[in-house]
Amino acid sequence: MEMNVALSAQQIGLSAILGYALGSIPFGLVLARLAGYGDIRNIGSGNIGATNVLRTGNKPLAFATLVFDIGKGAAAALLFAYFLAPQAGIIAGVAAVFGHNFPIWLKFKGGKGVATTLGTLVAIAWPVGLGACATWLLSALIFRISSLSALISLAAAPVFAYFLHLPEVAVAAAVLAILGWIRHHTNIRRLITGSEPKIGKKNS
Repeated sequence: MEMNVALSAQQIGLSAILGYALGSIPFGLVLARLAGYGDIRNIGSGNIGATNVLRTGNKPLAFATLVFDIGKGAAAALLFAYFLAPQAGIIAGVAAVFGHNFPIWLKFKGGKGVATTLGTLVAIAWPVGLGACATWLLSALIFRISSLSALISLAAAPVFAYFLHLPEVAVAAAVLAILGWIRHHTNIRRLITGSEPKIGKKNS
């Protein structure tokens, strides 16, 4: 991917604002309400992402949430990379993750951005994104803990980008990894104490 186009301040701002707006659409919350589960923030972890939607026991709904959350990161990155430049795609994709995590519509209380991060990474550098997805899947199969799988895959992504000689992608992946680890601070505490729930476990 060639990244030799200098973006103007207006292009950077447009990429960031519209990427954030797309990422801030709370698909998990919307789909759960349409399916009759009410406010998904009132069950389980209180998160709006696919893992918490899965705690309703509705696997198709959780899968749909996952697809939409991945898709909004990928869509933001691909659209701006196509119409402006690859750097704009990176900015829009990263902004979409921030939008998912801090949506203005929900008083900046959103999800943790793992699915949206993976979608962004696949869009801006598919080998890095697929490597991160494979890392998540392998970790999930071994440990059966979604948050631990997320933490491992987020940490692995900038490493993949570095060894693939994609410096701008590595920086973006590192920013998203740091954000993701910060957002998982409560999960990290539960992992340390051994109280983190496993994938598919229903929480009251």
